[in-house]
Amino acid sequence: MIVCSCNILSDGDVKACLKPGPDCPRTPAQVYRCLGCSPNCGRCARTIRAIMDQALAAAGVEPIAACQRGCCPTALERAAAEPTL
Repeated sequence: MIVCSCNILSDGDVKACLKPGPDCPRTPAQVYRCLGCSPNCGRCARTIRAIMDQALAAAGVEPIAACQRGCCPTALERAAAEPTL
């Protein structure tokens, strides 16, 4: 299934770059970089995050808790992946 129509990324593409270990992408922005692209409109960021959480949970990897204050790198990357209106 295509999850990013701007970059033509499928759920399989996202799952393929999620290999457990220290180099595993932990944010949608890191997934984009792993796949050699960058977010355009950002509408797919939440879907990519959900795919990541499911795949990592299935692999027994604990997902990173989202920062609620907006000050950590994970929150900043998430904000960068969100579309601006």
